[in-house]
Amino acid sequence: MSLRRGRALVTIGGEIDLCTEQALVSALREAVGRGARGVDLDLTGTTFCDCSGLRALLAARHHAQRSGKTLTIRAASRPVQRLLSATGTQALFTSRGRSPHLPSERSILSAADTQEDALSRDEDLHTEVAQLRRAMQTRPVIDQAIGVLMASFRLSPEDAWNVLVAVSQNTNTKLHQLARQLVTAVQGSALDEAVQQHLGAALLALRTPTSPARQPAEEGDGCEEVT
Repeated sequence: MSLRRGRALVTIGGEIDLCTEQALVSALREAVGRGARGVDLDLTGTTFCDCSGLRALLAARHHAQRSGKTLTIRAASRPVQRLLSATGTQALFTSRGRSPHLPSERSILSAADTQEDALSRDEDLHTEVAQLRRAMQTRPVIDQAIGVLMASFRLSPEDAWNVLVAVSQNTNTKLHQLARQLVTAVQGSALDEAVQQHLGAALLALRTPTSPARQPAEEGDGCEEVT
């Protein structure tokens, strides 16, 4: 985030969805507080945005308006443009503000919820291909990390997987990134202190018969899907 002429410029990249919605709301509220006149958003690097992201943007706009400021989108990627176009919200994020002919924000969010599936259909194939590529790239290192845990702590494959998932969730680290850390640690690299602490806690919980941590991790836990 940078400041220029009383406005905060915020660049947002990656995916905006349910997993990142609250973090984005908090970041934009901070930006509104720092920009004396308002906030300008650069969303050219945003690769995905669903109605959760739209809710975050509308919440930030409402917060800015209550403070006598504006929130505008100066540039946006194609996924963001398509969402704004389908929900009729482009004009809400321009310097001109709101037209009297625009629907209310509540009706916009309702329309966004009903149109989200239609918007995603065109991108389903690209998303599936991207997920398959990511799975092919990350699965080997995850398998290696499971092997490391099995060999180092005499765990079963199931327990090693559960420990890996628990540490990933507790450290807010993507599974494949954590796996890579464990593999490189065996090769002599230092393991992050937080990872060490949560790894020890997960192993201790695993050896406690009454601990719920010993229950197998359910598919869909967390925000990352592993295939």
